[in-house]
Amino acid sequence: MSFRELRNFTEMMRALGFPRLISMQSFRTPNFPLVAEILIWLVKRYEPTMDIPTDISTETDRVLFIKAVAEFMANKAHIELNTKNVYKADGYAVKEMLKVTSLLFSAMKTTEAALGDRNEEDNVKFKFNITSQTSDLKAARQLASVITSKGASLCDLLAKEVDLKESRSVAIAKPFEMNEIEKALKAAIKEDLESLETTKDMLSKLASDEPSLDSKIEKKKQELERNQKRLRTVQSVRPAIMDEYEKIEEELKEQYELYVKKFRILCCLESQLESYHRLEQERFEEAENKMRMMQQKLRQEEKDLMWSSCETTRHTYSGHTVPGGFGLMNSSEDGEIDGHEDDDDEEEDDEVSKDLEDDSLDGPISRVPGFYVKPGMRSSMLDDSDNDF
Repeated sequence: MSFRELRNFTEMMRALGFPRLISMQSFRTPNFPLVAEILIWLVKRYEPTMDIPTDISTETDRVLFIKAVAEFMANKAHIELNTKNVYKADGYAVKEMLKVTSLLFSAMKTTEAALGDRNEEDNVKFKFNITSQTSDLKAARQLASVITSKGASLCDLLAKEVDLKESRSVAIAKPFEMNEIEKALKAAIKEDLESLETTKDMLSKLASDEPSLDSKIEKKKQELERNQKRLRTVQSVRPAIMDEYEKIEEELKEQYELYVKKFRILCCLESQLESYHRLEQERFEEAENKMRMMQQKLRQEEKDLMWSSCETTRHTYSGHTVPGGFGLMNSSEDGEIDGHEDDDDEEEDDEVSKDLEDDSLDGPISRVPGFYVKPGMRSSMLDDSDNDF
């Protein structure tokens, strides 16, 4: 049973004119006297001349009363009531009684609407507007479709009536077996008693467990209160090492800022040093290339001078005969000159390499891989680096 159904039932009973005020809490627990009073009033409202038993003092009387009401509603109003739910006399009984009250309430509304329409027709008898009848036209169309469908279903049911009549007659003529009915009733009573005993056992267990649960809940509440008090005291007390912690934290922040600053300076200096080494390397390579070109030029000039002197000597002595064969001497002289030139070139290369080694041995100097210092430039490089830093 929902709250909406209970509210609708009480409002309908009040609108129908039930003499007693029905509370919303009336059916929270089984209330058979109230249910019986409502059923008697509904039956009298539907059929004032109907005579039904009103004695509900015993269990048998209550069963007979409910069966009489159910048979009356099934025969007269074509409403099927669940007798078990009605006998419970709680929210499920409200659902069953709501069927009857809904029928009576709708009939009352229809009657009031018809009377109101009749009065309106009398008042505005000569005023007719076709636009005001559009809603009635739609309702008439819907009713026509409903009547058609109901007529078709009724025709089908009447066609089956021949077979159903025979089956109904056989069922009605069949005698009741009282022994089987008695056994079924006893079995149902036994099941109800067992369920009742089970429910009582559960209730007793719950009653026995209730004090222990209450004590546990009380202990948990006390423990919670103690923990909350302890938490408040801990939050209110300032730790002894908190001042030292804050001081160390400030120092750590300062050290970190100093570290970041020095790290940036170091990165900048390393980049400047790398660029300086790269420039020095380029200068050294450029000077070395110039020196190599000058050496090649000097060698070429020396070689040209030697060839020119040899040509001059050859032209001078071309008309004279030299003892021992001048021609042979000339060829041997050319070979000796070439040999001397090669020896001179090798000696010059050795001297240059020795000079480089001597200059490199003057003192150690920091350099990047692949960086060579030009001879005689060590002191100037150190002076420039000192000025840069």
